Amino acid sequence: MRILVLSFYYAPDLSAGSFRTTALVEALQRMLPAKASIDVITTAPNRYREFNQSAETMEINGIVRITRISLPAHSSGMLDQSRAFMVFAQAAYQHAIKGKYDVVYATSSRLMTAVLGACVAKRLKIPLYLDVRDIFVDTMEDIFSSSLVRGIIPILSRLERFCIRTASIVNVVSPGFLSYFQEKYPGIHLSCYTNGIDEIFIDTVPTQRQKKTPSVYNVTYAGNIGEGQGLHLIVPALAKKLGNRIRFRIVGAGGRLEQLHQAIKHEGCSNVEIEAPVERARLLELYQEADVLFLHLNDYKAFEKVLPSKVFEYAATGKPVWAGVSGYAAMFIEENLENTAVFSPCDTIGALKAFERLDFVDTSRESFVKCYKRDAIMAKLAGDLISLGHAGTQKT
Repeated sequence: MRILVLSFYYAPDLSAGSFRTTALVEALQRMLPAKASIDVITTAPNRYREFNQSAETMEINGIVRITRISLPAHSSGMLDQSRAFMVFAQAAYQHAIKGKYDVVYATSSRLMTAVLGACVAKRLKIPLYLDVRDIFVDTMEDIFSSSLVRGIIPILSRLERFCIRTASIVNVVSPGFLSYFQEKYPGIHLSCYTNGIDEIFIDTVPTQRQKKTPSVYNVTYAGNIGEGQGLHLIVPALAKKLGNRIRFRIVGAGGRLEQLHQAIKHEGCSNVEIEAPVERARLLELYQEADVLFLHLNDYKAFEKVLPSKVFEYAATGKPVWAGVSGYAAMFIEENLENTAVFSPCDTIGALKAFERLDFVDTSRESFVKCYKRDAIMAKLAGDLISLGHAGTQKT
């Protein structure tokens, strides 16, 4: 069994895609015999300029060989991210087509890694397992209104169709995505393996309810600070309204970091702190220091289908969750997580009312954690991938 894994992010990089792909490879490594091989083609750590992390260009760990492609320096802008991806895609394609594989797995949030995977699968005439972490075309149509950007939507739609029709299996990380693909591409083989909770977070699950009555509530958000999160549209207003009752701690970076700084300055807030991204061990400490964990998605219709990976991390901590989400994410949180307060995105008044509904205790969510352990979810995905690889072996 020879498996090719394509992922723009991989450990030790910080991103949902990195954590997911790393967990999948670990699951494959546990399940495959010693004579098997797993080739991972990814990038050198590049998720955040503010988080410097080094990794070997070539790394071998048992049956796993990791090739990391260095990228030019880039920020979170669309153009320079596109240039960085092209460097990755060209190098990854040339590297991949020199190998002999039975199956290719590609995980993608912005469509282009999916395109890369489909091109490699076509060239090598092997099955493609496509893992879709976001509906890029849907998001682009919703977020960008300029004629220049909207002009490329038909091209993106054709690329999406090429990827989906090339794939033998299409997995989506949110059940909210299923209807989109079922309606648009009837007859495709769809599965849904969500994100999950890593072992490092499971060790922190509280065993009982622990009441907290601090004089100032520490509200923590950790993750990307981009247009998708819309923190600049909600955090400064909430911080001003709640005043000395709360202290916001925002940990991360992204394309809307400067707008967040400017909005905080405009509101005259002194109770918001912004810190650079941190490695996961420190992140656990920040979660434990928090009284409330904050989550927010911007007010776009496309995000009504999304289930943020952050939900799973937050759930494991047992902390109260204050979430500005809608659609599937809102339903999932309200149905599955105790001690949460959901409000509509960008709704300051609704957010303030939701805050008052929170019970400021740490609560065990043991049943949820057991249901969504990452290693169990990835073992199932790995099993499907191995089965597809066996099918590819028989064809060759």
